[in-house]
Amino acid sequence: MSTAWGYAVAVSDGSPLFYESWGERGHTTPVLLCDGIGCDGYVWRHLRHHLADRHCVHPHYRGHGRTPLPRDPARVTIEDLADDVACVLDDALVDRAVVIGHSMGVQVALETYRRHVGRVAGLVLMCGAASHPLRTFRGSAVLEEWLPTIQKLIQKAPRIINRLTRAMLPTRLAYEVASRLEIRRELIEPSDFMPYLEGMARIDARLFVAMLAAAGRHSAEDLLPTVTVPTLVVAGGRDGFTPPERSRAIAAAVPGAELLEIPNASHTAPIEHPHLVNVTVRDFLSRRIEGAAGGTRSASAE
Repeated sequence: MSTAWGYAVAVSDGSPLFYESWGERGHTTPVLLCDGIGCDGYVWRHLRHHLADRHCVHPHYRGHGRTPLPRDPARVTIEDLADDVACVLDDALVDRAVVIGHSMGVQVALETYRRHVGRVAGLVLMCGAASHPLRTFRGSAVLEEWLPTIQKLIQKAPRIINRLTRAMLPTRLAYEVASRLEIRRELIEPSDFMPYLEGMARIDARLFVAMLAAAGRHSAEDLLPTVTVPTLVVAGGRDGFTPPERSRAIAAAVPGAELLEIPNASHTAPIEHPHLVNVTVRDFLSRRIEGAAGGTRSASAE
């Protein structure tokens, strides 16, 4: 699978925005993948290969992966990230795409639809919430309540915190902790999850908590009943980060939305049950996107 790389430029503050793209243009509607916070593609490890014959675009958020810290540190809201998606689509010469989001990427996908509705051909929303995800993190609002205190502590010693996270996160011990708190270790290989820990370790702690706070404030609940593009919602029945009722609520509110709930899946459902997720997404794209378009008309600008 041949992959190309590029950098878009954010309209808001001129920040460079890294993205990668692969697949064949011109036959099917392109897909754009939106990560969760702290991620730069690990959760798409299986899906990206399953969609290798389709033009796919995968941006790295500000301060994530190969995208450097933003020139304006305040521009890390969900709205900023949605505008960045439009900039990446412009640079990748894509008119419209199906936006697939995981975790916080669900909020980014929905906000992209709100702000750039003409660019979104469909939505696939995986293991995420439409609003205020910190209020139901592991079944309570404790993280939302403590986040301001955590931000103040990090601001006092950011270099020390960054050194600690870079030393402690990309370790087998961190994997063992994650497997006890959230991920289904019997369904996931360490090689699938370690890239997440490695990516998290590289992120500046100040940017991470600022983006987390912005996600916690964001809401797209009012948008859901107005969504008119085909929508697929994927939920993990044992998701402790965004409990499945949050996904069910999205599916119930979006007209005509489809719901796949996987009982024995956590927040990392796309890599715990790759075959089921991949087949479901591909079937959805075939039926609801290409089928609705009445053929294989391109959504890419040549």
